[in-house]
Amino acid sequence: MKTSPVRVLLIGAAGRMGKTVVDLAQTDHEIEITAQCDLGDSIEPAMKSCDVAIDFSQRDSIDEICRAALEHRKSLVIGTTGHSQQQRITIEETAHSVPIVLASNFSVGVNVLFWLTRKVAELLGSDFNPEIVETHHKMKKDAPSGTAKTLAESLKTVRNSEISIQSIREGDVVGEHTVIFRGAGECLELTHRATNRGIFAAGALRAVKWIVDKPPGLYSMQNVLGL
Repeated sequence: MKTSPVRVLLIGAAGRMGKTVVDLAQTDHEIEITAQCDLGDSIEPAMKSCDVAIDFSQRDSIDEICRAALEHRKSLVIGTTGHSQQQRITIEETAHSVPIVLASNFSVGVNVLFWLTRKVAELLGSDFNPEIVETHHKMKKDAPSGTAKTLAESLKTVRNSEISIQSIREGDVVGEHTVIFRGAGECLELTHRATNRGIFAAGALRAVKWIVDKPPGLYSMQNVLGL
């Protein structure tokens, strides 16, 4: 078990999430941000001296990140969303050689929502029709959100059908996700509201500590939480 601080390379340090991670890491004696990279910076040299790299950058950086992680056998915590099918394959192939936590959302509450959504769908059965509504700030580029897509994937494992997703972009909403189950004469809703980006940064740092010394593989935040 590692006793010294986990050395972290932060990729996407100048973004909203990157800045939040830096702020939170300053108060965590188990974490040391040893390097920060952003758009235009070379990732490979900084990868050498870290234990784990956190990616909160842009999806088009994933090929370079995976190459550097493979070359230096470093663990990855990936929070960037919107990857193409080919980029997802790259992540999965990289996970054959290094441990990777891939999460569309690092919030503890949201990952409990993932678990609850699947359980509720199993209990309610085909008499209830699920749909998802997600709201984020107007600067968010991808729609639906990665979290909404993960919720839909959870539902598809039970329902095996396409799930309706409504995406709303307005104001400075950090993130809201609601799963609605509509039945005859009744409706059940599961909602998570994020009011502070600190919850995502805290979850990402929790994943960083968890993945150290794990065997190669592709893990989720639910694995981190033991759900």
